[in-house]
Amino acid sequence: MTKTDQSPGPLLAAWGPAASREGLARVLLPPGEAIPVPPGGAGVWERVRESGVLDAVRERADSELGTPWPQPLASRYARYFRDGDRTGYEAEVFGRQDRLTRAVLTAALTGEPEWLDEAADGVVLLCEQSSWCWPAHEDTCRPRGTVLPDVATPCLDLGAADVAAQLAWADQVLGDRFAERYPGLRERVRAEVRARVFEPFLLRDDWHWLGLDGDVHNWCPWICSNVLVAALRLAPDGDGRARLVEWAVAGVDRYLASLPADGSVDEGYEYWWNGACRALEALDVLEHATGKALAAADVPVVRETVAFPHRMQLGGPWYLNLADARARPPADLPWHVPYRWGRRLGEPDAVRHARSERPARLPADVELGRALMALADGEWAAAEPAEPPLAASVWLPGTQVALARTAGGARRGLALAVKGGHNDEHHNHNDVGSVVVAVDGVPVLADAGRPTYTAQTFGPDRYAIWTMQSTWHNVPEVRGTPQGQGRAFAARDVEVADGPGRFTARLDLAAAYPVPGLLRWWRTAVLDRDGGRVTIGDAWEFAAAGEPSVLHFLLAGRVERPGDGQVVVRPPDGARAALVSWDPAHATAAVTVRPLEDPMLSSVWGDRLTRLELRLPGTARGAFEIRVEVWG
Repeated sequence: MTKTDQSPGPLLAAWGPAASREGLARVLLPPGEAIPVPPGGAGVWERVRESGVLDAVRERADSELGTPWPQPLASRYARYFRDGDRTGYEAEVFGRQDRLTRAVLTAALTGEPEWLDEAADGVVLLCEQSSWCWPAHEDTCRPRGTVLPDVATPCLDLGAADVAAQLAWADQVLGDRFAERYPGLRERVRAEVRARVFEPFLLRDDWHWLGLDGDVHNWCPWICSNVLVAALRLAPDGDGRARLVEWAVAGVDRYLASLPADGSVDEGYEYWWNGACRALEALDVLEHATGKALAAADVPVVRETVAFPHRMQLGGPWYLNLADARARPPADLPWHVPYRWGRRLGEPDAVRHARSERPARLPADVELGRALMALADGEWAAAEPAEPPLAASVWLPGTQVALARTAGGARRGLALAVKGGHNDEHHNHNDVGSVVVAVDGVPVLADAGRPTYTAQTFGPDRYAIWTMQSTWHNVPEVRGTPQGQGRAFAARDVEVADGPGRFTARLDLAAAYPVPGLLRWWRTAVLDRDGGRVTIGDAWEFAAAGEPSVLHFLLAGRVERPGDGQVVVRPPDGARAALVSWDPAHATAAVTVRPLEDPMLSSVWGDRLTRLELRLPGTARGAFEIRVEVWG
């Protein structure tokens, strides 16, 4: 597929010629008016100053003023190609950009010359940086046998697009002051963005993240939304600017077309914020930039994906985490986005959920564009706290994810989540049929998530990482064989039934295992609301008897074994304990403690996770069940 033969998705089908280059050229506001954020010194900044919402930003900015800026080094860039480490270089890049964000916000807030100087220093440092591309994404090094980027062939990745947008947002709020105090700076910014982002975006259609091969993932809206902002602010008015916007909109459209009708995301809740949410942010800016000529409120998948975050909440800070997502996501999420879209669409649950998560202060490491959009929204600033909706049950057939709890609107009690799907999803873990059980919103039967990214994470040895393997998910190991990797290894015959007192999910896992003679492996997960119990039942059928199978369940918290056929799990975060029990006559039990040294994991779960291992008889047919109840 090329740029010229793609089929329209939901946006282009709704907008037609209005979203073409010619149509955009007629309706796009000029660069000075296209971004819905006022410049520094406007009235909104007085409200921001009085609210204290930027106090954490100001405190950090004050502490670093006059100190050396983070310096990305060649030796750290090269490490990715030598030993797979990407965090050393990325930490310096992110630290530099975060400091620039704080400087821009403080300069916009105060107008003081020292903060304009600090912001200008950060802008020039980015312009002088050899590459805006993160080393893990650089596409010229390995083919050429180098370990440093080729500055003559810029690679357009998440990092490059992010810098371009950050510079655009900075120009939006400080552009006039930069022009007065640093003549020539804005021209330098535009030249760098043109060479590093705009030209590669328009001249190449082989970027994998464009999804022209049919594989569309979160990079597409993430990059296209940032290119859109940069084009609206930094590209000269005219045909070239309309071309950039047209192709950015096509990318967002392609991503939305890839989502199932229920708006769910196979990359998991945390990645929604850097996929579907990026698309929503782009649409928000685009509606303003076109004088509301291009609005997406009537596009069905937009409405559905706005609901995805609150559908995935277990309780408090805990969310159902699938793929590479974490069960406790970071604190700098742009909650104003689902709030704004919930109000626009008349979706009160999305609004309530966002209000329940609204921070009193923005974190010190907030992203500049997201901070500015939140600060400019007076309704969001005035929104009162609310209780989250906590849906009684959710079934998302597009990704085969189900979630149910004891009572809608209540964190207290049990929650059950079940995943079907297949083993070639984006950010995939081999986890077909996995379950998560939470007590008072805190997981006790858990999904570990993922460790710190390295070169291995997205390379051929991905499934050598323990968190990606089915043996460390809440699924069977069938006759010594873990799940296979690939789309063919999938759930079959998935059924979900929900009633006032009972929620049931049933699915056949047999196709997920490359095991000769395996005919059926039914997993049935039931939340008995009236009885206050979750049961997870497995029933198998083979052509003949053979080696035993093992059920694995990953336990989060302190684990005690008070007697045969039971363990007590005392989860983190003050939730009540859970009793996990089974018939000891039909399975041999063991536990394996997994120490957690990686901060991506230990920051969520503490110093360990424990795997419960239940060895089943090797019969041709059989059934087994575990029960989970609140303990004490």
